[in-house]
Amino acid sequence: MIFWDNLLRYPRFFISSMFGLILILLGPFVNQSKKFNRKVIFFFLSIIIILFYILKQMVSLE
Repeated sequence: MIFWDNLLRYPRFFISSMFGLILILLGPFVNQSKKFNRKVIFFFLSIIIILFYILKQMVSLE
């Protein structure tokens, strides 16, 4: 029974590790966004969205 309990801990550990990694990676962007005005944030966000759609069309994923 101890084996299965330990085996069930790994997916939870993986999910919490990935969530923590995402929070650590997004932390500097959140701090920078507090310093910039909304126009700069809108500009970068629109560039990312445009690049996403261009790459999606190039690869033709649907």
